Amino acid sequence: MEDKVLLIPPSIEGSLKYGWQKMKQYFLPLLLVVLVIAVANAPVDRIKEVTKDQTAHKTILQLIGAAYWLLLLPVFEYSADLLFVHAVRNQPLDFKNLLAGFRNYLDVVLAHLLTAALIGIALVALIIPGIIVACRLAFVSYLVMNKGLDPIAAVETSWKMTKGHGWEIFGLALTSILIFFVGLVCLIVGIFPALIWIKASFASLYEAVLIEQEGTLLP
Repeated sequence: MEDKVLLIPPSIEGSLKYGWQKMKQYFLPLLLVVLVIAVANAPVDRIKEVTKDQTAHKTILQLIGAAYWLLLLPVFEYSADLLFVHAVRNQPLDFKNLLAGFRNYLDVVLAHLLTAALIGIALVALIIPGIIVACRLAFVSYLVMNKGLDPIAAVETSWKMTKGHGWEIFGLALTSILIFFVGLVCLIVGIFPALIWIKASFASLYEAVLIEQEGTLLP
């Protein structure tokens, strides 16, 4: 029987270390994934820039941007999260999975909407509750794509999974902001390795918590 070991402990340091390893191991494939996500986000960023001063024309653009953000962008972002989970598990990276979100399109869109709504409501109440809710729902996209859960089940499962791990998620998010800005300072080009490292680290934390709670062992 083959020896099996736990991936990593669910910690900030462990996630960052393992995420760094995966970035080096799968740099080019994951770079392509990040580039696709950057291109997918470009229309939203552009619409934000051109609609600072409100006019009827810009209002229409905002509505188009909102529809794009809700109906199409989540497909690419959720699919990218699935590919990062595959990298963490040392599974083959099939770029057809960049469109995997279309296979359960309705669940992806509804999960994205529900998560955004819950975080938004909590933020309106107070900043700290908003941060707490965002941390507790950090695994929704992975659960929809990796486990095939529907939006309600994904939200409920993420809430249960992240119990006791809120500080790790919050700490990793703060560290990710620092990594992002360091990458931005490094002639902007460094932002892509930074994004790969960040997304690989979060996928690593998800996998570590999953293994801890399910008792799953990897080969």
